[in-house]
Amino acid sequence: MGRNDALRAARLRRGWRSVEAAAGALTKHGQQLLDDRQFTVSARTWRRWEGERPGWPAEGTAIVLHDALGSWPEDLGFTTPSGWIRPEHHEEEQVNRRAFTSITAAALLTGPTAQQHVDPALVDYFQQQLEGHYRADMFLGPHDLIGTVSAQYQLIDKLVRSAKGETRRGLLRAGAAYSALVGWLYQDAGDMDGASFWRGVTQEIAARSRNPHLIGYSLVNQAQVRTDLGDGHAVVELCEAVLDDADRLVPKVRIMAMQQQAHGASLTGERRAVDHLLDQADRLLPNVDDDLPWGNACRRTPGYLEVQRATCYGRLGLSAEAGSLWTQVLAVVPETARRDRGVYMARQATAAATAREPDQAVEIARTVATIAVETRSARMFRELATLERAMRPWHDAPVGRDPQRSWHR
Repeated sequence: MGRNDALRAARLRRGWRSVEAAAGALTKHGQQLLDDRQFTVSARTWRRWEGERPGWPAEGTAIVLHDALGSWPEDLGFTTPSGWIRPEHHEEEQVNRRAFTSITAAALLTGPTAQQHVDPALVDYFQQQLEGHYRADMFLGPHDLIGTVSAQYQLIDKLVRSAKGETRRGLLRAGAAYSALVGWLYQDAGDMDGASFWRGVTQEIAARSRNPHLIGYSLVNQAQVRTDLGDGHAVVELCEAVLDDADRLVPKVRIMAMQQQAHGASLTGERRAVDHLLDQADRLLPNVDDDLPWGNACRRTPGYLEVQRATCYGRLGLSAEAGSLWTQVLAVVPETARRDRGVYMARQATAAATAREPDQAVEIARTVATIAVETRSARMFRELATLERAMRPWHDAPVGRDPQRSWHR
């Protein structure tokens, strides 16, 4: 059996060059964190932790290790005992129940509502607001917008109950677009339960609108969630369901389905399918000319399909191809699109690490870490976690030990 290299690597990244330094620093950290002057970790204990049989720390020590090193013991090479539940999870069920109630509150307005006159101009009002929300999402990230957009969805849902005829159908179409955006915001915030719930709302409202374009869009939204869950086959199946009715759909929706199906193909390791689908989408791109206010990323995002291809290539381990594409993409993505740039740069850094260019990867990651803190984008933190795994071969090298070059959350 070998040493506990995971703990040793975490110690070195923290800048603790020896077990004595680590034990002293953790003792000081724990005394402050727990407000317990008796908390102590000896060098002998730390040396055992880095040995062949690290054992398992007490719960208080586990909390201190997590706070100091950013990882729980099971991620630091300790042997997890049966029945261990992370302290952060003890109250998780109650917290999740409260969070889910908050997530659903805007979508599940109960009971009858007072009838009111609904002016048809309100349809245009809500549609015009959408573009502003999309732009704000690029600048701000998800957390500052979830409340605003979900409240507007709640108002739309209330108005739908009184509206008639084409006004009602127009509000349903707007409601589907708003619920899709709320779902995306939850997804970007890392709350997949919330994202799945709102994607389901989108699908229901789209079906009620009887609009084939929105129904296809809602299925692509569901596929996006499945992509983040790593379920490539489900992604492909959902997108194939959209493309079964391709002749009825505007080019924009077909492009969305093709590029998302390419992500599914990358998850199942099918490089030829990725290229075929993205090449098809690229040929359709000049035909996008609808005035629908939703799903316009293919027009709004510079290098839209190159972003998808680079992401897929990264998943497939094609680091050189991915890195080259990210360089092209980042040359045209504006600095103001801060959240998107951060995600793309994190993927570029991972491509560099996979291509055995760790110095370049770390330099890129330092910028990404700043953006991630500003935007609180869970997607970006997830990309940084992927980068950390790609950098493992250099954990003991100077580039991995330099605490000033840490990109950790």
